[in-house]
Amino acid sequence: MTIYDRSVRERACGLFERGLGHEAAAARLGIPLKAVRQWHLTYRAVGRDALLDMGSHRTYDYDTKVAAASAVVDGGMSMPEAMGRFGVASISPLKSWCRLYREGGADALRPKPKGRPRGSGRKAAPPTREQELEREVRRLEAQVAYLKKSIALKAELGLPLGTGRRP
Repeated sequence: MTIYDRSVRERACGLFERGLGHEAAAARLGIPLKAVRQWHLTYRAVGRDALLDMGSHRTYDYDTKVAAASAVVDGGMSMPEAMGRFGVASISPLKSWCRLYREGGADALRPKPKGRPRGSGRKAAPPTREQELEREVRRLEAQVAYLKKSIALKAELGLPLGTGRRP
């Protein structure tokens, strides 16, 4: 996707102000129709300033996201109308909010914590000598218990108690 600088969007605003539609403006600017169509939609919905600020990544608070998505999904408001009413500069985030709102309700629009979760990069401290010895004792106790059961089972079945090796 090509990103156009502010001067190109200013020229587009001038064409829109003179009454040209998105098709004529796209032809005059030599820009794909899809991009100019979105610009025209933004221009009509929220005005010149919003179109010129489109390159900057604007953030919206939780309440604005929920209100705009709810108005479109539940209230049947059109997206351009919601853009104008709630001051959303681009249709892309509004589409995303509506999709998330449909899938998970208002909670899906809550801000996510940034960065890596706490403790995810930490490694456990190496075991102390005492902890290593305790683990070895538990392992040996389990081995002894297994061997005792094995001997008891062989005696119960009447098998000879040998070395455990096959003849």
